[in-house]
Amino acid sequence: MKHEDLLKGAAELGFKLPEQQKTVDVNKTLAEAVISRDTRFWTAFPAMAANAAEEGGFNPGVVSAHLQAHEKDNFRALLLMSAALYRHLGLRFRWAKTAVSGFDRGAIGNYLLKFAGNGVIKIGPEELRAQEIRDCFLAGFRQSAERLKKAETVREQLGLEYALARIFPPGQKRLFMKKLRGDALTKTEREYFSRVIRKKAQALANEDLHRMAVKALG
Repeated sequence: MKHEDLLKGAAELGFKLPEQQKTVDVNKTLAEAVISRDTRFWTAFPAMAANAAEEGGFNPGVVSAHLQAHEKDNFRALLLMSAALYRHLGLRFRWAKTAVSGFDRGAIGNYLLKFAGNGVIKIGPEELRAQEIRDCFLAGFRQSAERLKKAETVREQLGLEYALARIFPPGQKRLFMKKLRGDALTKTEREYFSRVIRKKAQALANEDLHRMAVKALG
């Protein structure tokens, strides 16, 4: 498959929104995307795979048959990455669960952490950015706007939960949320909040610190 044909095929699976009718072999297109080691296609892979599956043409076994051994390793990693993204967004695809059922369960957990923390995902020598993968999926997956809006809401909630967990141990987080909701605190809880949690909250509320953190992470 020529690069131009790969671009056309990838476009039909979400790399960009096409005007032309669907005329490609989706499994061969996905295999060529894996072989290309082009980070643009790998970033779009979760959207491409989901679109192919929704149309009923995606078969991981057929894709794998087009690949050599080292390419199959990359394909498995892209499948795991895709399954983790769907879970991160609160989407449940039976085909994705089946596709990764025989893989190391811990691997999905590692990818989930990358999406929760907007980290860098390494597949072979290539580096992908979790934020770009997520944005590409939300822009390229051809599903109802209502479903994607719900997925985006779930993503934001998961991101907040992850951030809170990194700052507050479970007991402190519970007390912080209790105070946020306006629930009554016991005398001991009030004292602990004032002595420990308030200091952390004040630091989080500092605008200069926030700007410095954003700059340091940029």
